Amino acid sequence: MSVWFAEQAWVDGAIVSGVAITVDDGVISAVEPGEPAAGATRLDGVVLPGLVNAHSHAFHRALRGRTHVAGGDFWAWRDEMYRIAASIDPGTLGRLASAVYAEMALAGITCVGEFHYLHHSEGGVPYTDPNLTGRVLIDAARTAGIRITLLDAAYLRGGLAGASLHPVQRRFADADIDAWAGRVEALAASPPGDHARVGVAAHSVRALTPEEIAAVAEVARRHGAPLHFHLSEQPEENAACLEVHGRTPTRVMADAGALGPASTAVHATHVAGEDVALLGESGTGVCMCPSTERDLGDGIGPAAGLVHAGCPLSLGTDAHSVVDLFEEARGVELDERLVSGRRGIHDPAALLTAATEGGATALGWAGGAIRPELRADFIAVSPDSVRLAGWRPEDGVAGLVFAAAADDVTDVIVGGDRVVAGGVHQGIDDVAGLLDATVAAATRMAT
Repeated sequence: MSVWFAEQAWVDGAIVSGVAITVDDGVISAVEPGEPAAGATRLDGVVLPGLVNAHSHAFHRALRGRTHVAGGDFWAWRDEMYRIAASIDPGTLGRLASAVYAEMALAGITCVGEFHYLHHSEGGVPYTDPNLTGRVLIDAARTAGIRITLLDAAYLRGGLAGASLHPVQRRFADADIDAWAGRVEALAASPPGDHARVGVAAHSVRALTPEEIAAVAEVARRHGAPLHFHLSEQPEENAACLEVHGRTPTRVMADAGALGPASTAVHATHVAGEDVALLGESGTGVCMCPSTERDLGDGIGPAAGLVHAGCPLSLGTDAHSVVDLFEEARGVELDERLVSGRRGIHDPAALLTAATEGGATALGWAGGAIRPELRADFIAVSPDSVRLAGWRPEDGVAGLVFAAAADDVTDVIVGGDRVVAGGVHQGIDDVAGLLDATVAAATRMAT
């Protein structure tokens, strides 16, 4: 058992002064106001629940800053991503993911949802262990000291119009949907560790037939696993889906039984009308990734409409153009201001909830809040930076959501263990150096 004393903490929707957080076997057992008890470890600044990154593609981090000169659109960016995906090997993937997850830890992220489709070797030949790359990612999260839900993605088709798989896509694809299911169930049956969960993903309507999506949804139901899928990220996806199936991507997912409270639609940028109603009425979550959606020119999703319809929100950094959940949280609000001409569309506390408890729920974890019986994952944010100078506890979380940055995170506790202290990762001496070396290795392999 350990006790942490927070100078200020966000508890039950309010900033509270002087809070003792008791942790027993990695779980919060008590949250009590008062003076610090003897032996308590003091956390200065403002203590928040650990941030949760609900959507990540770790190997995309190698693309940061390398896809902007030539211009183009999402599909041109995808070609650059394929160059990295074609060549990266399991060892490089593991080192890169360890560095990326450590970068997340430094930014206050205590749990990540890794949407994983880089399954096989060149040409789609399975490794001796068909789940090698998935295990590599789970190990990388352990090395970085954070939790992971590995969302193993089914990816079998080259496009909606029946296009054959692109040579690089063969690395993503299993022989058929039964082969995918068998591989995922074998991974789930082999305990990945207390820090990890195995979920499933239907990559998109571009990569699976409706019947295959239904099979993925059935695997999720059978195992009580979270189900995630990319949805309507691009207008072209919607148009092609209507042409091939006579239905929108959301309707295809609904008819396949893929919607529901255990499901999360990623992006949902180009949904409207019936699509929004289907998502909301089913209680399907929506994960938005504003920095990536801006970076790729995807567009601005109808977050407010989705929330109003009944969709819980979570947030992700996706391609990691930046790793900062504060930026993602305020991005939801600020992007909608651009298209609506209105301010104050989303309550700041709701945005912070999306970055914490919303993500934990989407990934199948009991966490994301400073509350008894939840995982003891919390972070300390310093109000002493130039960004937060002038903030006062009575101002609430609005100043944090709209001004804080990853650099303001000083301490990170995961399961009651300190992963970051004073802005320094406790398990990896030089995170920037490891990132530099592994990104360089990945890009060299791609040339």
